Amino acid sequence: MSAASPSDDLSPPSAVSAPVPAALAPHQTPAAQAAGALILSRIGFGLLALVTVFTLIATIALWQKVSGMKEQLARQSADAIAQSMEARALARQASDTVRDSAARVALIETRVAEVALQRSQLEELIQSLSRSRDENLVIDIESAVRLALQQAQVTGSVEPLLAALKGGDLRISRAAQPRLAPLQRAMQRDADRLRSSASTDNAEALQRLDELMRSVDDLPTLNAVAVRGTGANAWQVEPIPADAPWWRRVLLTVRGEARSLVRVGRIQSPEAVLLVPEQSYFLRENLKLKLLNARLSLLSRQVDATRTELAQVAASLNRYFDPASRRTQAAATLLQQLQQQVKTTEPVRIDDTLAALATAAAGR
Repeated sequence: MSAASPSDDLSPPSAVSAPVPAALAPHQTPAAQAAGALILSRIGFGLLALVTVFTLIATIALWQKVSGMKEQLARQSADAIAQSMEARALARQASDTVRDSAARVALIETRVAEVALQRSQLEELIQSLSRSRDENLVIDIESAVRLALQQAQVTGSVEPLLAALKGGDLRISRAAQPRLAPLQRAMQRDADRLRSSASTDNAEALQRLDELMRSVDDLPTLNAVAVRGTGANAWQVEPIPADAPWWRRVLLTVRGEARSLVRVGRIQSPEAVLLVPEQSYFLRENLKLKLLNARLSLLSRQVDATRTELAQVAASLNRYFDPASRRTQAAATLLQQLQQQVKTTEPVRIDDTLAALATAAAGR
């Protein structure tokens, strides 16, 4: 046996160790495995970052789209509001136009009515020119009598009506037409009746109303410390004699002060006793307004309204003012006379004359 040479021992181990990696290939070292895991983790992080970037880009695009939709909706809403305001303005303008048109139509209708009235008056004038002398006389008397009747109803004076009846009577007498004799007799009967019933009732009633209005401020209320009919105040402090002793002066002074602090009386109308001075002022002014309304109603020949106003004045007078006062009693008496006078007042009527005029105008 020969020993191995050193050259054989010192030979490169490449030839001998060459098959070793092939045998160790399935079993890698930990360093290689760590490197592989690092590469895989880097790949995963890259994919995750890529997905995140893609998601962020998609979110930004979606946000921009939503913002655009919001802006579009805002523009549409602004346009809708502008259109609504424009529609309101147009509706208001249309309403104004309709109102103006209605006013113009009403004005045109009024003018048409005036033209129709003028036309009817013109036709009546033409017809009156074609009527006979008797018919014209009857028409003139009727117009004069009706105008005087309106004046008598407004003013309350029968003098214009009497003058119209007298003038018609004279014209019929000068005409000497037997057909108009019933009209003449009717006018004479109405004139006699008016003369018998004519008086200064309205003038006297107006004078009494004026007197009542002047006396309202002097009427004492129930809650006022009024001066009684004896001429002395019931609660006035008794005068202290100059020659009285001192103890009597003190006694009279204390007695007067006590009587001024406490007052005993019977209350029938609590609302009248609890009136304050300001309410008393407005009460008097309200009473004056009612009397003024009664005066206006009397001037306009509205008897029912005059009676109502006078009844309210009487109720206020009995409720809030002192019935023991002479001024209140005088005002109540005057008011009763005025109510009685208005109660007997009747409107001016000439029914016989109007019926005779209608008969004469009809040609019967």
